[in-house]
Amino acid sequence: MIRPFSQVNVFSADPLLGNPVAVVLDATDLSDDTMLRFAQWTNLSETTFILPPTQPEADYYLRIFTPGGELPFAGHPTLGSAHAWLEAGGIPQHRGWVTQQCGAGLVNVRLGATLAFAAPPTTRSGPLDETLLLGLAAGLRIPRDSIIDHQWVVNGPNWVCVRLDSADEVLALEPNITALEELRLDIGVIGFYPPGSQFTYETRAFALDAGVVEDPVTGSLNASIAQWLHRISAVPTSYLVSQGKRVGRAGHIHIDIDPDNTVWVGGTTTTAIRGLVEL
Repeated sequence: MIRPFSQVNVFSADPLLGNPVAVVLDATDLSDDTMLRFAQWTNLSETTFILPPTQPEADYYLRIFTPGGELPFAGHPTLGSAHAWLEAGGIPQHRGWVTQQCGAGLVNVRLGATLAFAAPPTTRSGPLDETLLLGLAAGLRIPRDSIIDHQWVVNGPNWVCVRLDSADEVLALEPNITALEELRLDIGVIGFYPPGSQFTYETRAFALDAGVVEDPVTGSLNASIAQWLHRISAVPTSYLVSQGKRVGRAGHIHIDIDPDNTVWVGGTTTTAIRGLVEL
């Protein structure tokens, strides 16, 4: 069956420097196996499939696949899929936002000069245990005492995050990917830039449990990191994150935090490919 298809660049104004997501705009009657095989074929960090919603409040139902399997939620696919759905003529039920149904529940995507999603709740937080920290340090090829803070930041994907002393230390990492794979986790690493810099911190994401060695730009991880850092008063209520430099990208993630503590994660979205796919 011929289906409408888009590939959307997310988190960069340059169509070659963000994180692409493949979007099948009509996934009616596609089997789970076909969705997974197509995600493996595209070989992107995520491929999404838009279906009619099953909840009346939602505008559409989104299924999100990595090459390794299905995710209940992911950030850059949420923004890219909303962009593709709107561009294809989708009309939101509510003025000012799109409501996405996904495995993690309902997620609002705010409309504006750029799209932004409301971060879903962190479902697991708290510090990591020492055994895990030693494994992470070994996999990242750094001394254990280089990790100055750490946290579970699960909001669908099974993220953990460690903080190093600086953005330069994050960018210098040469991890042992085989050792990190053995932990069976998705791993985020952050380090702060000096005060007055364009970006507040640098992020790197090793989504190994999802079959992605290093994700170029990651919405879900940065969403839960923002919730964590806001909770400990480590960041302002509006800031910019950099991600992707080590894989030749230039991701810019905008974080805005409302007075009610809602974290909004936004960035530029641009259609790079539009056409048809036979599935």
